[in-house]
Amino acid sequence: MRKVLISSLAAASVLVAGSASAATVGTTFGVSATVLKSCSVAATALAFGNYTPGTGGLSVNSTVNVKCTSGTTFAVALDKGTTAGGLISQRLMANGANTLQYNLYTAAAFGTIFGDGTTGVTAPGTGVGLGTAVPITVFGNLPDNATNQGAVPGAYADTIGVTVTY
Repeated sequence: MRKVLISSLAAASVLVAGSASAATVGTTFGVSATVLKSCSVAATALAFGNYTPGTGGLSVNSTVNVKCTSGTTFAVALDKGTTAGGLISQRLMANGANTLQYNLYTAAAFGTIFGDGTTGVTAPGTGVGLGTAVPITVFGNLPDNATNQGAVPGAYADTIGVTVTY
């Protein structure tokens, strides 16, 4: 009888130890993130090239590339430039005290002046993700008008500020 009792106790202790190591307990936890609106902007230069007064105006275009988070609506605005006396309605390039008239438009027909949000119009868009730029075309026109035909020869320049509101 002794042998049977010892064997039974050994088997019982194995069962108790086995069921103690199989017990578990658990919980859950939440995971969250908030995607914020974000945009970046880059632009290519708009170069009219050589202008010969009296032979016709010059038309060129540039691109403003806007990258925004997907679904983010935005508006692109262009300021009047850095040349003294320039306006949204009549932008100017300068060569010292001399100026040359030009303007920027939202379409190739030059019907609507690209503005700063208070004068002229802005160009709307919707972001498709930060990895893909949404191109906004800027159409430039340097007219062959009486003022530009009287321009002094030389290199003229201006700098346009681009603002993206989102």
